[in-house]
Amino acid sequence: MRTLLRARLDTRTANDMIRDGTMAKHMEEILGQLRPEAAYFTTLDGGRTCLLVFDLQDPSQLPAVVEKFFLDMEAEVELHPVMNTDDLRKGLAALG
Repeated sequence: MRTLLRARLDTRTANDMIRDGTMAKHMEEILGQLRPEAAYFTTLDGGRTCLLVFDLQDPSQLPAVVEKFFLDMEAEVELHPVMNTDDLRKGLAALG
C-alpha cells in the first residue's frame, strides 16, 4: 500500500546528529530501507520534517519503519495511506 510517512524530528536530537556528523548516515539507512518513490525534507510545525512516500507491503513492517525515527531521532511519526492520480481515477470509477 502506498504510504505517506511524516516524521518531525526532535530539534535537540537532530542538532546533535548534525553536529556529530551522523544525520546523513541515518537518513541514507532509512532511504535505503524504504526506497521511497518520493522523499521531501522541509520544516513543518517549526521543526525539521521528512515526508516519504513508500510501499508498505505488510503491516508487520511498521516497527522496522518507525523505530529508527523514534529511537535515533526522537521523532513524531505519522503514517497515512495515500493515492496517486491513477489510484484516485480507479477508485472513483468503481463508484459507478
